[in-house]
Amino acid sequence: MLAIRGAVTIIAPDRQHPSRATPLMPSTRSTDYTTARRAFGSVATVGHAAVFGQVMGLVAVTVGFTALGAYVGRNLSGGAAIACFIGGFVCIVATSFVARRSERAAITLLFAAGLLLGLGLGPGLGQYAQAQPQAVWQAAGATALFIAGLGAVGYSIRRDLSAAYRFLFLALLGLIVFGLVAVFVSIPHANVIYAVLGLGVFGGYTVLDFNLMRRAGVEDIVPLAAGIFLDVLNVFLFFLTLFGNRD
Repeated sequence: MLAIRGAVTIIAPDRQHPSRATPLMPSTRSTDYTTARRAFGSVATVGHAAVFGQVMGLVAVTVGFTALGAYVGRNLSGGAAIACFIGGFVCIVATSFVARRSERAAITLLFAAGLLLGLGLGPGLGQYAQAQPQAVWQAAGATALFIAGLGAVGYSIRRDLSAAYRFLFLALLGLIVFGLVAVFVSIPHANVIYAVLGLGVFGGYTVLDFNLMRRAGVEDIVPLAAGIFLDVLNVFLFFLTLFGNRD
């Protein structure tokens, strides 16, 4: 599972600012074109609270697709699981580019990514569910509390924390390097160390992503949902490592 979690961690193509992945179109574009292209209306019509609700709604549905995929894919072969995982990676990356043109298409890719990543992680999660089912439930509960707590902290901070994305990106690269080294070099308690470090990194991303949501526009809804979904998925896997090793 360590190698798989390392690969999931890599799926963060441009976390420094969603609007860099899906830049705003020039203000000279026509209102009719903008309205036709957007699936959610505008901030002026829906309000920032509704943007928050839409982002979290997309995250919840994507997590649901991941859970469904994990259940359906629990008996997949290793090759099929890897293929699904790669497909999920491609969908996540494509979401950032497609969101520039069509939110509806980006949402479809986001849900597909959740399903495919669930299928890819299904065999490993299935083994946990059979051998240590309590660890799965404990990880799910801890993830909900972790994301809710740090998300509330990030959203309550009025100051723009976007500058910290660069530091977290470097920390993420360091985490990936450590995970790769741990695959080939025997390090005592490597899984636990990796999980604790990962929780620190993605806990930071959770704070920043929710803080960024205070200033997000409608064009940022899908990229933000994709980022928070990755926070949730990685945090869950890190907690699963900790609870699994404890047992």
